[in-house]
Amino acid sequence: QVQFVESGGGLVQAGGTLQLSCAASGFTLENYAVGWFRQAAGKEREGVAWISSHDGTTFYEDAVKGRFTISKDNAKNTAYLRMTQLRPEDTAVYYCARVIVTRNDFGEVVGYRGSDYWGQGTQVTVSS
Repeated sequence: QVQFVESGGGLVQAGGTLQLSCAASGFTLENYAVGWFRQAAGKEREGVAWISSHDGTTFYEDAVKGRFTISKDNAKNTAYLRMTQLRPEDTAVYYCARVIVTRNDFGEVVGYRGSDYWGQGTQVTVSS
């Protein structure tokens, strides 16, 4: 049974740092691209970052590029999201999920989405 358990969220002041963890079970994390998504109150869930299955290629949305770092520890079957220079607009529930990446005929990434299973999320609140 595929499961994700997110943790590490909390209340932090603007400019602060948090590290989120995503403990995966029921499958081998190394074999899948995994990503972080977030959903702010009253808004749709959006992608934040993802990391590829084997070569560690990463992708970040412009809103978090340079501030957030996604990583994973295959031995622990756990993915991480280190968030620095946090802003009030980063306030949201953060989720992790397996990712399906769409590429064009040239192999360039043109989109991605969370696939099947989702965890319960972890709340991140950034005060100004």
